[in-house]
Amino acid sequence: MKEFWVDVRPWKKGIATAALESGADTLFAENAQKVKALGRVRVVAPDGDLVPDKEVWEIHISDKKSEERAAHLAQRGYVVVSAEDWTVIPLENLVAQADRIIACVHTRAEAELALNILEKGVAGILLQTDDPGVVKETGALIQRGQERCNLVPFTITTIRPAGMGDRVCVDTCSMMKEGEGMLIGNTSSAFLLVHAETLENPYVAPRPFRVNAGAVHAYILSPGGKTAYLSDLSAGDRVMVAGKDGETREVTVGRVKIEQRPLLIVEAEANGKPYSLVLQNAETIRLVGEDGRARSVVEIAPGDRVLGCTMDAGRHFGMAVREKILEK
Repeated sequence: MKEFWVDVRPWKKGIATAALESGADTLFAENAQKVKALGRVRVVAPDGDLVPDKEVWEIHISDKKSEERAAHLAQRGYVVVSAEDWTVIPLENLVAQADRIIACVHTRAEAELALNILEKGVAGILLQTDDPGVVKETGALIQRGQERCNLVPFTITTIRPAGMGDRVCVDTCSMMKEGEGMLIGNTSSAFLLVHAETLENPYVAPRPFRVNAGAVHAYILSPGGKTAYLSDLSAGDRVMVAGKDGETREVTVGRVKIEQRPLLIVEAEANGKPYSLVLQNAETIRLVGEDGRARSVVEIAPGDRVLGCTMDAGRHFGMAVREKILEK
């Protein structure tokens, strides 16, 4: 997720509070202790976690020379760049050259522009405003995430019992809504959208913070195209939630529950290739249909179409690699 910095110079307690409530990663201040008294957060200050002109530089882009200086300093730490009249071209040049560019912005619209430059976007934004509402709007933009998943329909070919095994419930610190869930796969080349437990049923109350994601060996798709094994997740990890429209956001894992349960295997095809996923065999486990509605695994039948995404196969410690790997 992109970094969300907020400038509280000169000291603005209301802005600092709004920033903390909106999930800011870093506050830029004159005194770190005033910020630390409000909550645990990284601070850029002479007495802070990051020190100005040593680990963080502020550069005003006015000509090619200042642009080159910013790119050079970004090899040593973070560079906060600003301009009188932001145009896309200088920011594009910097993003193409360096990874630790923080764009100074004043509105949600400016933040959205900076975060999407060259698709890659800046590493983050430093918001300068006196309006707590702008802080909250921009924080919501950052939390929503900039990535989109290209969801495609998978046609179910088989769904059958697969014996007993250990499955993973991922309990997050966020509430999910209908149409949202996590992208889970038996292999790193395809992921099905497993729906969150948001719906009423006769057997158990809704748990909108939970995705009963699948067997312990399965992959979860994370931001940036990375993957992790479900069994490796733990409290404090950040995972990706995807919606039926392909929008994504990051959430924090609060707890992971691994328990032995009856399983079933779902086999499906997309683009003429076969894929599969092992899930718990229970009415409360749902995939997302092509129409965006949740479909219980006890009702899904061959020929039904559910949403998921395909990726290039091959992973090493969760990172995509270009080598021949056969996954079945």
